Amino acid sequence: MSFDADVYEFLKRVPQGRVVTYGLIARAIGRPRAARQVGNALHRNPTPVVIPCHRVVNREGRLAPAFAFGGIEKQAALLRDEGVEVINGYVDLGKYLIESF
Repeated sequence: MSFDADVYEFLKRVPQGRVVTYGLIARAIGRPRAARQVGNALHRNPTPVVIPCHRVVNREGRLAPAFAFGGIEKQAALLRDEGVEVINGYVDLGKYLIESF
C-alpha cells in the first residue's frame, strides 16, 4: 500500500465526534517522523466525504488554517456537526482525541 493509502485507511477508522493529530497518524502507520507528509496526503484526499480529513488537527488541537476543502470555518462546522466543540479554532484534545489506534 502507498503512504497516502495508509493514511486514508487509518483515517477512515477515526470515529465521528473524535479527532486525531497528524503525528498520531504518522506513528500509527509506522512512519513516526512523517507528520508533514500526512498533511500533504490529506490535501490530495480523493474522497473527502469518505475519508474524513476534517477530523485531523495539529498537536495542540488547532484546526488547519488552510483546510483544503473549504477553510477553517468549514472544518469547524463539520466537527461541530459531529458533536465536537470548537473554540477559537481549537479542539480540546483531552476530550476529543481518539483514545487508541
